[in-house]
Amino acid sequence: MTSTPRVRAKWRPSLGMVVVAVLLAVAALPLAGLFFFRLYENQLVRQTEAELIAQASVLAAAYADAVERLDPPPALSPTPLVPVAPEERFHPIEPGLDLTSDDVLGARPPAAPATAAVDPALRAVADHVYALARRTQEQMLSGVRVLDFNGTILAGAEEVGLSLAEVPEVAAALAGRYHAALRIRRSQHEPPPLYSMSRGTGVRVFVALPVIAHTQDGDRVAGVIYASRTPNNIFRHLYGERRKAALAGGCILAVILIIAFVFSRTITRPIHQLVRQTRELGAGGRADGPGEAPHHGTREIALLSQSFHDMAQRLSDRSRYITTFAAHVSHELKSPLTGIQGAAELLHDDLEGGSGGMDTAQRRRFLGNILADTRRLTALVQRLRDLAQADNPVRGGRTPLSAVWPDLAAQFPALALTTAGEDAAVAMSAENVLILFAHLADNAARHGATTLDIRVAHRDWAVAVTVADNGPGISAANRERVFDAFFTTRRDSGGTGMGLHIVQSLLRSHGGDIRLAEGPEGSGATFEVTLPQG
Repeated sequence: MTSTPRVRAKWRPSLGMVVVAVLLAVAALPLAGLFFFRLYENQLVRQTEAELIAQASVLAAAYADAVERLDPPPALSPTPLVPVAPEERFHPIEPGLDLTSDDVLGARPPAAPATAAVDPALRAVADHVYALARRTQEQMLSGVRVLDFNGTILAGAEEVGLSLAEVPEVAAALAGRYHAALRIRRSQHEPPPLYSMSRGTGVRVFVALPVIAHTQDGDRVAGVIYASRTPNNIFRHLYGERRKAALAGGCILAVILIIAFVFSRTITRPIHQLVRQTRELGAGGRADGPGEAPHHGTREIALLSQSFHDMAQRLSDRSRYITTFAAHVSHELKSPLTGIQGAAELLHDDLEGGSGGMDTAQRRRFLGNILADTRRLTALVQRLRDLAQADNPVRGGRTPLSAVWPDLAAQFPALALTTAGEDAAVAMSAENVLILFAHLADNAARHGATTLDIRVAHRDWAVAVTVADNGPGISAANRERVFDAFFTTRRDSGGTGMGLHIVQSLLRSHGGDIRLAEGPEGSGATFEVTLPQG
């Protein structure tokens, strides 16, 4: 006896654990998103740069306009700028700082002593421009310094009279180009690393915008507006929205609970029901077949539940069929075996010299009984073998019915065979088709029929064959039992009651069926056979 191999016992996560892990991962997504908010933080940096550009542009325009109105004109940058074509006069400055890729420079270098004298006229203009900047500082929160064309600070909160010409962004502006930089705040000792959770909290945005004055000798740099500001703090924003964040967290938790309930209702609970039914089936099942199909909510679980329920129902039906069939077989075998045993014991007693003795006629009668019962056993065994082949046939093949009728007529010469209707091919082998109709013809011949009328017609996907004989027919009391195994009205003449049952099993194993048609009693038997179309 071979044992069924068992699945290797190793730890496997349950479906509930997988669902919980997925739900926790979903819940962690907003938290994990905090580590990827640098894109938003970068937008804060660019927003700050854009605001500084706008403020510096207004101040630079006021500075340039005041310089152009001075009489006499003040001394400006000795090198004129390259003339700009009229169509290129409008050149908006777009913010370009990138917190994720640009280097964060160190704190701004301290101002150095100036190397050139300051023009008093430019200082007066710078004081006026700085006064405008001071009036906007309450809203803009930016620090502004007004420089001349040499990089000397003309106006500002501190370091007035010193030079910033060596600062890279200021040097670029003195050459007539806008430049911006990210620098750490003075309170920070080193730049925040690129992988840090927040880089924007420890940096400051610096912009240097050249002041271009239009003179008779061309455009020249009159000075620089040097502005700086710290970007908005993203954590301060999140703290300010803490109520909304708490509400969002509560909504996420509610959604998780709803998802968990849906998973439990549609997946976990039906699977546990299936497991319970499989255990019941393995332990012997229920007498009335499998229980009700599990409740389910998804298409896949529904298909799995229904297929398992159908399989369990088939196994239950098969088990009952085998039990009933075994009881019938033992009963059918017991009768001839009992007769053989009784006759053999009487003959044995006669050979041993029992009282009275048997004459030749008695011995012949007992031997005849033995031979008759032996022939019945042989026929019964052959029928059982035919039934086994019918229950498990070799499927496949394609057979035209017109090719089977000549062999059927030759096998039963006592029956007048007539065929009519359309020619059709069925999805069965020629051997199985001949076995099928041979059993029907044999059943008709053994009940005294002399004609067999066969009519063929197409019916959707199948082929319908009507087989009618002119025998005595089937009584109303026996119509419901004609396809039962071992049911026969010719037991005394050697009938086994297996012929029609074999026909039904063979048809159903191929996807067909057979039924006894309605008709007046005594007018012959008519069977309607449904065959799969080939």
